[in-house]
Amino acid sequence: MAENKILMDSDGVQRALTRIAHEIAERNTDAIRVGLIGIQRGGIHLAKRIAELLSGIWEETVPFGVIDVSMHRDDIAQRGVVTVQPTEVPFDVEGKTIILVDDVLFNGRTVRAALDATHHLGRPQSIQLAVLIDRGHRELPIKPDFVGKNIPTALDERIDVSLIETGGDDIVTLLPFKLEE
Repeated sequence: MAENKILMDSDGVQRALTRIAHEIAERNTDAIRVGLIGIQRGGIHLAKRIAELLSGIWEETVPFGVIDVSMHRDDIAQRGVVTVQPTEVPFDVEGKTIILVDDVLFNGRTVRAALDATHHLGRPQSIQLAVLIDRGHRELPIKPDFVGKNIPTALDERIDVSLIETGGDDIVTLLPFKLEE
């Protein structure tokens, strides 16, 4: 079995988020028309951090929300019992540029579900995607607009993102795939 491999440490995570924030600011010059939405679970804290970085760059508060995609997934039958988390988007998405944020982009199915869930909130002007890690293996035609790091992986590997907000350190680790017991 392969060993765990650290892909990004705390400094690497912070650099990636700072770079993503600057790229978002360069591409979207109208700060008041941008809102960030973190995809439950992995994207929540990353979206909040990016929103704070953007607020510093633009000197304007950037709205931040959280979206749950559980009921919009195409694999509900295979997942069994689904625990629905709250969706809290305290701003109107109508006419805004929405930046969806997630930790790891893999096959694209979570992002597809997030697109569906976002459209249930209203009709944004556009939706962009920011991810900390893009590991490839897309099954759907989804491409991120902003990427912290591209890390091609094998199908028998997985990526774990641990953040200080969840009780760990900021660290991204490549792990061997482990079946749920």
